Amino acid sequence: MSADLLALVSAPPSSGVDLTALVGSSLRWVGPATQAAQRVADLETKLSPRWVWWSARTDAAATVRAGVLLRRCHDLAEVHRLLYGRWSAAPEDVWATAHGIPLDEVAQAPPDDLFAVVDESPRLVGQDGLLRGDALSGRWLNTPERLIQWAEAALTCAAHQLGHPRSRAAPLTFATESATALLCLELERDGLPIDRSRLEALITKVAGERPLSLADEADRRRERDALVLAHAPGREGTDLRNPAAVKELLAGAGIEVPDTRKWTLEPYAATSALVRSLLAWRAAERIATTYGWRWLDTHVGADDRLRGAWTACDGGAGRMTAEAGLHNLPVLLRPGVAAHAGRVLVRADLGQIEPRILAAVSADRAFVEASAADDLYAPVAARLGVERPVAKIAVLAAMYGQRSGAAGEALAGLERAFPQAMAVLDAAYAAGLRGEPVLTHGGRLVHTRAGPSSPVPGSDPGVDRARGRFARNAVIQGAAAEFFKAWVALLRQRLRPLGAEVVLCLHDEVLVHAPAQHAEEVVGQLHASLSEVGRWWFPGVPVRFVADAGVLSRWSEAKG
Repeated sequence: MSADLLALVSAPPSSGVDLTALVGSSLRWVGPATQAAQRVADLETKLSPRWVWWSARTDAAATVRAGVLLRRCHDLAEVHRLLYGRWSAAPEDVWATAHGIPLDEVAQAPPDDLFAVVDESPRLVGQDGLLRGDALSGRWLNTPERLIQWAEAALTCAAHQLGHPRSRAAPLTFATESATALLCLELERDGLPIDRSRLEALITKVAGERPLSLADEADRRRERDALVLAHAPGREGTDLRNPAAVKELLAGAGIEVPDTRKWTLEPYAATSALVRSLLAWRAAERIATTYGWRWLDTHVGADDRLRGAWTACDGGAGRMTAEAGLHNLPVLLRPGVAAHAGRVLVRADLGQIEPRILAAVSADRAFVEASAADDLYAPVAARLGVERPVAKIAVLAAMYGQRSGAAGEALAGLERAFPQAMAVLDAAYAAGLRGEPVLTHGGRLVHTRAGPSSPVPGSDPGVDRARGRFARNAVIQGAAAEFFKAWVALLRQRLRPLGAEVVLCLHDEVLVHAPAQHAEEVVGQLHASLSEVGRWWFPGVPVRFVADAGVLSRWSEAKG
C-alpha cells in the first residue's frame, strides 16, 4: 500500500455519532467533524497525501464545506464505476470486487432489519467475506474503533484498485475522476453567480409578474394558453400540454405532422400563426413552470448563487451532470448569470474536441497533422478534395455511425486518407455488434448491452447496429469527457492562488469566476493547462487542442 494514501471517512447520520476518522500507515485519529477539518488542513499542508474515501459525497462533504482545499484524492466509488462500467458503486460493491466476490452475491448480504440475526462480533467483515449489513446501513459505525476498521477497509480497496491490471493505463483517469467528484462538492458549495434583479426581470418578461397565489398562477396559465388557442376557433378546450391533443389541433388547421417536437414544427412557423404562437408558448411555459419564480426561490440563495447537485459521471459516456437548471438553463435566462462586484466571468469552450480526440487516441499521423490548424476541418477537406462542410459532416458521421447521404459518400475518402483513425471507430463498432464492452482511452469500461434481458447479439440486426453505433461514439465521447475533466481538475488547483474558482462545467465549456485584476492570468492559465493536459494524456502524440476563451460580465455575452 502506498505510504501517501490517507483514509478520510465519516460516520453516517444513521450511526448517531459525529465522528470522522483519519487513518494511514502511521496515523490513527478519530474525532468530531469540526476538529477533523482543521486536522485535515494541517495534514494537507505537511504531507500532501492522496486522500482515500468511499465517496466524496459521504466522506468529504463536511471538509469541503469548511473551506479546506484538498489537492489529491482517490474516490473508491468513481474508480469502481470506471473499472467495472456499473453505476452502482456502494461500499459493498467496491469491497466485493476487491476480494474477488461476484457482484451478484452482494445482493445476498444479510439485511439490516428487525428480523436479521444480531451479530455481536466486533469485526467489520462476516464469515462470508462480505461487509456486515449493519455497517452498510451505518448503524454499526458508532465507535472510534469501528470507524477505524471502516477506514482501513477503504485503504484495502484502494490498494486493490491501484493494483488493477488496467490501472497502469489509467492512473491519470483515476486521479481525474476522483478530483472531479471533489470538484462537484465545491461547485455545490460555491454556486453559480447570479444577477437576481436581471433574472427576475427576464422571468417577468416571459412568464409574467410573480404570482400572488395558486389561483393567480392558474390564471396566468390560462392566459398563456389563450394566446395560442385564439388561432384555433372552436378548439379552446385543447390541452396544450398533451402532445396527442396538440397534434390533433394542428391537424384541424391543416398541418399534419408525425410529432410535435420543436424541430418538426419550426418549418411551418413562417406560414402559420398557430405554429408561431405555439412555439412562443412553449418557451414561456418552460420558463414559467421549470425556471420561473418557484425555481428562483428554491435554488438561488440569499448570496445570489444558483446551487444544485452535481455528479462526476453520467453513467454512460462519463460526462458531468448537474441539477437545478445548471446544465440546461434556457438561453433566454443566460443574461441573468453574471459576475459579482469586482469580478468577471472567464469562459472557455474546447474547439472541435471530439475529432481532435479521435486524432489523439488513434495516433493517425495525417489526422494529427490536421489538428495543428485552428480549424481542423479545413485540412481534412483539402486532403479529401471536398468542401469544408462536407468534410465536417463526414468526420462527425464517422464518429456517430451515419452512413447515408453526403456523409456516406465522404466516408470512403476518410477511410483512405485516415486509416488508423477509422480503424479505431470500426473496431469499436464491431465490438458493439457483438454486444461486447469497449474501453475508452482512459480505461473506462462501457457496456454495450443493457443487461441479460437485452436481445442476444445476432438475434436482431437493428439492435446490433444500434449497439455498434453507440460503441463507435462512446470510445470518442468518453475519451473527450475524460480529457475535459482532466483539464478542469488541473484548473481547479491552478486558479485557486488567483482567487478564482470554477463555477460551471457544461459538456466542453467551463466558466470561471475570477477577480477582475486577474482576468488575463486566468485566460493564460486556461490555455497553458490545456496544452499541459494534452501532453500528459497523449504523450508522444502531438495533437493540438484549442479553446476559445474570453472575459465576460454575463454568460450571454459569449460567442455562439
